[in-house]
Amino acid sequence: MSILTKPEILKAIKRGRIAIDPYDPSAVGPGSIDLTLDDKFRVFKRLKTVHDAKKTDYKDITKLVKRKTIVVRPGETILGITLEKVTLASDLCGWLEGRTRFARLGLLIHISASFMQPGISNKQVLEISNMGHTPLRLEAGMRICQFVFQKTVGKAKYQGQFKAQTEP
Repeated sequence: MSILTKPEILKAIKRGRIAIDPYDPSAVGPGSIDLTLDDKFRVFKRLKTVHDAKKTDYKDITKLVKRKTIVVRPGETILGITLEKVTLASDLCGWLEGRTRFARLGLLIHISASFMQPGISNKQVLEISNMGHTPLRLEAGMRICQFVFQKTVGKAKYQGQFKAQTEP
């Protein structure tokens, strides 16, 4: 399994093995592509207790909001989503990673769900947490994360419950 570098990412895009919509060629870096933040977020409701985490649907404990900017307070987690829809061939997978500029401020882009399955075709939900000491204002359209592409051994296609996600 290998990480794709910029020339390989560009070849895969040209051949239709990777599709990014909308696509900005300037977002392709040496080993990843930057993705931007959409204007849809889920903010967590203030609840006393979630009694059974296995049976709780995240949509029941969050509220969907649409905003051009949002402030993430220290210790707070929100859900966001990328503007871009990412579609991968069945022998490509990837990793959604934060960007250094935000990590140095204490911003996590995903808590633990960074792996993107082979053959996905959806927008990427971001589990955004502010681990720093200062409230951080995020803006729709900002380059918030990067997608690292990896070649798989064998082929597969993701068919799980989030296969067509378009909002957080």
